[in-house]
Amino acid sequence: MTVVAYSFKPYFTPQIEDLTKCQTVRSDRPRHAQPGEPVQLYQGMRTRRCRRIVADQVCTANLPVQIKLSDLLDELIASIVVNDIQLHRDEVEEFACKDGFHPDRLQLIHNGGRAKSARHNMGIFWQRHHPGVVDFCGRLIRWKPVG
Repeated sequence: MTVVAYSFKPYFTPQIEDLTKCQTVRSDRPRHAQPGEPVQLYQGMRTRRCRRIVADQVCTANLPVQIKLSDLLDELIASIVVNDIQLHRDEVEEFACKDGFHPDRLQLIHNGGRAKSARHNMGIFWQRHHPGVVDFCGRLIRWKPVG
């Protein structure tokens, strides 16, 4: 059975450990986890400080996702479309929380101020880690503990 591994920034580790972060958005690549397959979650993969965050999880979904950004919006995320369904404003906030951006758990700074929402945190993250990308198309991978 194929096992797919994903690496995360250190600030997502506590949320993966307590199971509040159970999804990730990734660029297309030749092989992503498929529903029912095991998923390995690491911090700092391919570094000397690499460590497994939790025991193997099981993939529950692999869906197309599109994220549009706009500097014209305070929250930076203009829209999120999952599996051809555009998320409503409240659903975008929920999506961002599930992806590890809840402001009580992660606080990114933008233009000297703190993020106002999970959506804003996510927008700051995307601008920093995907500079120049305003229309991202990739995959949404979700998981849950085995058993």
